[in-house]
Amino acid sequence: MQMADIPRVQEIDRLSFPTPARASLFEHELAQNDIAHYQVLGEAEELVGFAGFWLIADEIHISTIATHPDWRGQGLGELLLLNLLFEAYKLPANMVTLEVRRSNEVAQALYCKFQFAEVGIRRRYYRDTGEDALLMTMPSLNARYHQFLESQQAALFQRWSGEG
Repeated sequence: MQMADIPRVQEIDRLSFPTPARASLFEHELAQNDIAHYQVLGEAEELVGFAGFWLIADEIHISTIATHPDWRGQGLGELLLLNLLFEAYKLPANMVTLEVRRSNEVAQALYCKFQFAEVGIRRRYYRDTGEDALLMTMPSLNARYHQFLESQQAALFQRWSGEG
């Protein structure tokens, strides 16, 4: 993600979350937060998704994943998650955590597909709605999990090619 992407990222964020982030948050994350890593999917005015994480010691904390509503259901959120997880190996990191709204069953299903497990609840975590967050982790970024990610990536690409 680059500064020029922020207006489109904000649009996707606004369409995806009850309380969207201000541009200043993304500006800070890109320019001043050394532990922040963000990516976009698409180009310039055609951005269709974005995702980000923080690297804290040897742990990846996924902070956001969103796709434009017009592009949902096509595996793009899965692609963003896959890329974040592959990036985790490059840093390197040993585990991955995230919070997800209790009501967001689609995201929970995606995280479960990628072997995240619910390990706790953060009561009233989301200030905008008072909703609880489920704390989920993928505790071991080992060689076996990397092979699993490669198989998931191949299956996604096969799905897109119409062969699966």
